[in-house]
Amino acid sequence: MAVKIRLKRMGQKKKPFYRVVVADSRSPRNGKFIEEIGTYNPISNPKEFRVDNEKAKQWIQNGAKPTSIVEKLFKDNDVLA
Repeated sequence: MAVKIRLKRMGQKKKPFYRVVVADSRSPRNGKFIEEIGTYNPISNPKEFRVDNEKAKQWIQNGAKPTSIVEKLFKDNDVLA
């Protein structure tokens, strides 16, 4: 089973809000997930990104691969540093 750390879209039309979730790569974007580890709000000024650093590091050590956007958010916010 390939596990990914990715964004799950929430919110209203044209007002996105995302949850950072750990999910099986075969499940749909907004489908079943294993664990929620954070949130991302691109609408607020400045953009708000919250994640549980310990859970993110633990999942990556166990083999979960972040998507390209989540990886960029992690680097910008020093999650894996």
